[in-house]
Amino acid sequence: MSFRTPLSQARGLGSAKHGVGHWVSERVAAIALVPLVLWAVYSVLVLAPLDYYAAAAWVSDPLNATLTILTIAISFMHMQSGVRVIIEDYIYSHFNKAAALLLNLFVSGLAGALAVMSILKVALGGA
Repeated sequence: MSFRTPLSQARGLGSAKHGVGHWVSERVAAIALVPLVLWAVYSVLVLAPLDYYAAAAWVSDPLNATLTILTIAISFMHMQSGVRVIIEDYIYSHFNKAAALLLNLFVSGLAGALAVMSILKVALGGA
């Protein structure tokens, strides 16, 4: 027994079978960001009175560098996922939607990669 109308059956409308995966990944990222953002706020408060060299030494600690990179990576992934949902829901033209989705992916990926590379450069002693 189908609960779909004959018109929706004829048009082939219905679930694309991938929405739950996106929803779960957004929630997992949000949950992961809770302790990471709390740690980041604490870190900013600790780093605020320090000079550049002390801050660079702080970032050079493997635990601090790892947590900073995790915070940045998960934040950009979560941001990209949220903007993707907005684009999919509110842009109706297929060309504009495809262009906006690609732009979202590339800008998020590039900004996240630049941020991670900056942390790695400081953490590995290149700055």
